[in-house]
Amino acid sequence: MNISIDLSWHAPMSSRINNLSSAINDTGTYGFVFNSSLLPEGIPYGSYNWCNMPHVRRAEYQKTNSSFVLVYVEVIHRHHKRTPYAANTFPVEAYPWYCDDEALFYYGARLPAYGANRSASTYWSVYTSLSNPLAPKGFNGTCQFPQITRGGLDDSWQHGNDLYGVYHDLLGFLPAKYDPTLVSFRVTNNVITSQVASMVMSGMFGGEAQQSLPLLVQPASIDSLEPAYTCLAANNNFTAYGVGSGDTGWTLHLKAASDLFASLDTISGVSPRDSGFHTSFDHYFDNLSARLCHAKPLPCNTSNSSLCVTQAMADEVFRLGQYEYSYLYRDAGPRTLEYSAGSYGIWVAELAQNVRHAIDTTDSASAGKGTCSGVRYRHSIAHDGSVSHLLSILQIETMVWPGMGSEVVFELYKGRVDGQYYIRVLWGGQALKSSNPTLGLLDMVPVEILLAYFDGLVGQKAEKIPVLCSL
Repeated sequence: MNISIDLSWHAPMSSRINNLSSAINDTGTYGFVFNSSLLPEGIPYGSYNWCNMPHVRRAEYQKTNSSFVLVYVEVIHRHHKRTPYAANTFPVEAYPWYCDDEALFYYGARLPAYGANRSASTYWSVYTSLSNPLAPKGFNGTCQFPQITRGGLDDSWQHGNDLYGVYHDLLGFLPAKYDPTLVSFRVTNNVITSQVASMVMSGMFGGEAQQSLPLLVQPASIDSLEPAYTCLAANNNFTAYGVGSGDTGWTLHLKAASDLFASLDTISGVSPRDSGFHTSFDHYFDNLSARLCHAKPLPCNTSNSSLCVTQAMADEVFRLGQYEYSYLYRDAGPRTLEYSAGSYGIWVAELAQNVRHAIDTTDSASAGKGTCSGVRYRHSIAHDGSVSHLLSILQIETMVWPGMGSEVVFELYKGRVDGQYYIRVLWGGQALKSSNPTLGLLDMVPVEILLAYFDGLVGQKAEKIPVLCSL
């Protein structure tokens, strides 16, 4: 198949999300939801919900026609809702945050084949000592910062159950019971992804998931899923135009939001010289959105309880956060594609190789040269940066900040009549629309097109990454 692939960057669609005037001057959050895992009555599923993003589920899933057979699925999604990171909490928080309604288990155990001694199922129980005169920075209470909350664990279970409802109950693709030869789960070195994985697997396989099940994880220094491997050239590229840079395209919105920063600093007690809170809206965004997702009040000044963050101020933070992610991963031009291809190219190459393996095993089985063996379903739990890099590489038409549980699914099909392979990419349960004309609407696209696009950017088996990353 002769394929002409366009590897150049193409601008995203213009919308209120990437319009600075809208980010500063609009009211509300473009209909996006930030205060519950459940959508308000009358808001259709598929709408942006930061606390619990839409994903594949049976009620909305669009089956292909019977002339195609599903042969491989790969899922990647962001972890579900959590407490904020400690670095994103205020110097002193006015109220505590308790996590007594869940237990996060940390222990080691010998595999059965290597001994009979069993370990206790131990979990961390956070406390503060009356003999310790030091107060923790940020929230008092019994939580780790971050940790997946009980609500996030419930959302994770439902996410897994919804996926099982489609790929087992509706399509008969997944096995009824967990089978490590057919399904595989992967996490990053950040423990919050493992916290989510345990619930996703239980939601999919129920009692089968109560046994000891493996989670694949790469060495921290070269983890392609997070990503955590060193890519100096990509980092230098990002440093030149992104967070912390003096690039006018980036600093324009920070200057326009100077009054908002000043108000937030006065209320929170954050120093105006704290670069973490002022080189982007990431810290304030995480702090405020985590509260609202867990039905906690917006913060007030610890010395003046009448001086509080208003909903209008929070909404402006959320609009500016969306503006930032669109700029960082799409709007800043070809640099965004170069940055993401270098930083996330290894994971993309792994995906491409997985797809090729699925094709080879399916063809071998059809030719009677073997069985259709091997993993047919791979599932990775990652972070917002992971999903953002992937959306950037796919050049999504409308870029948003991937909220909690944001999901991208790659479905590989084989035509029953022509024997050719096609791929569908689902973002939030619906076919993803790319600005790149080679990709377009990624709905039953010949698989050679997507593979050639990935190969052109990062090379088969990521052979271009050492050069792209100046390794």
